Amino acid sequence: MTITRRRFMATTAAAAAGVTVFGGRAFAALQAPSSPVTITVADVAGNLALTQAAMERYTAAKPEWASRIAFTKAPAPELPGKLRAQQAAGRVDIDLVLTGTDALSAGLDQGIWTDLSPYMADLPNLEGIYIPQAFKMQGMAKNHGVVVSYYPSGPLIEYMPDRVPTPPKTAEELLAWTKANPNKFIYARPANSGPGRTFLMGLPYLLGDSDPRDPEKGWEKTWAFLEALGQNVEYYASGTTQTMREFGEGTRDIVVSTTGWDINPRVLGTVPAEAEVGTLQGFHWVTDAHYMVVPKGVAPEKLAVLLDLMNFMLTPESQAYAYDEGYFYPGPAVKDVPLSMAPESSQAAIKEFGRPQYDEWIAGNPMEIPLDADKLVAAFRIWDERIGAKKG
Repeated sequence: MTITRRRFMATTAAAAAGVTVFGGRAFAALQAPSSPVTITVADVAGNLALTQAAMERYTAAKPEWASRIAFTKAPAPELPGKLRAQQAAGRVDIDLVLTGTDALSAGLDQGIWTDLSPYMADLPNLEGIYIPQAFKMQGMAKNHGVVVSYYPSGPLIEYMPDRVPTPPKTAEELLAWTKANPNKFIYARPANSGPGRTFLMGLPYLLGDSDPRDPEKGWEKTWAFLEALGQNVEYYASGTTQTMREFGEGTRDIVVSTTGWDINPRVLGTVPAEAEVGTLQGFHWVTDAHYMVVPKGVAPEKLAVLLDLMNFMLTPESQAYAYDEGYFYPGPAVKDVPLSMAPESSQAAIKEFGRPQYDEWIAGNPMEIPLDADKLVAAFRIWDERIGAKKG
């Protein structure tokens, strides 16, 4: 990165004033720990594909703050219970969680995340730096987390054109197709799948339900549709990866997808490059984001380091890694991070496997934020009871 005279002068002035500069932006000064700490990061959203490389840069850039970052992964539904047990025992060994709206909502409902409201002055002006839709997603965290990556998500349907020459164009046509082709359509349990929960939240818009924001009182058409659809589904996968594997192997012909879950499996070769995507009539994007959240009970001396790391992860240089290989396409949550800033491997993957129609679809269709935390938890519960339970 070229350091201009203006950036050099701004950095020098900021240092004199006692503030930290990341990516050309100044932040309030945070006190370094007495000695470098080890940070343990738990990923329950597949987010490390977008952030691990940038986080590893942090330890190189700030060795006096963090000596090492240890990374672990876990299924989203399992983490809240694990953290509650650790908190009850007074021995929390996870410092930072990377989560989607699923575990974020569950954690808000169960009160396991640290309220960052007292520390917002130690973070950048989020409204000023975020893409507008990413800032809307930030509202879902209720100051108990910080958006680190964003994408418009879906729901999309992905299909193999040789096996589905006339893909469904409406929800009704999809249902009819599944009746004519039993067990050839699949999606994963919404509580543990980005495409699954996006499909769940997108259906009320597709079907014209009375209140798309109220799964308990306003989703009569959605629940009836999912029950009917379920009669033609062999089983519900525990996660999205399994659905893509079966789709790529030819066991299934149509799968619920999103922009990232379309691009990345084709980059990796899990799904054939010739797979196609489509939308259904009445399509609304249901946006998605990943968050950095701090469990309650984290050692106080680590909190300043975690806030400093969050600042680092919100710089354009760190955000450019979020393009990855299209997993969360586009990926960056902050403004002014073009694909040209991304690593060459990301640029090449998206050039080869991206889709020109995505820009048109993003510009031409409404965007909705996911359900509020309590409503999302309710939607997961109802799906598990009414839909998932019928398949064991």
